[in-house]
Amino acid sequence: MKNYVIAAISGVALMVSGQGIAADIEAGKSKAAEVCASCHGADGNSPAPNFPKIGGQHRTYLEKALKDYKSGERNDPIMAGMAAALSVEDIENLAFYYSSQSGSLNSK
Repeated sequence: MKNYVIAAISGVALMVSGQGIAADIEAGKSKAAEVCASCHGADGNSPAPNFPKIGGQHRTYLEKALKDYKSGERNDPIMAGMAAALSVEDIENLAFYYSSQSGSLNSK
């Protein structure tokens, strides 16, 4: 009986933790076309070597980077300006969209 209780609690915890992730990849794609594509490319794989390739990057990394640009913790005048106008929902959607793309990660 104890194992059933533990399994039930674990299942509920997993379901509840998944509820916090409500990002919309299509909204991220739309926002990317509007804000990010001119530098990073439509799918996050910029052909220009001076812009990082973000397609296929880890979602949590992308979210943190955008939040850090927005807060000023990460310093880049162009990205700070771009991130300033993003809502928390925009950041989540962009991170889900770009992380769902294929790409080769670079060190920049």
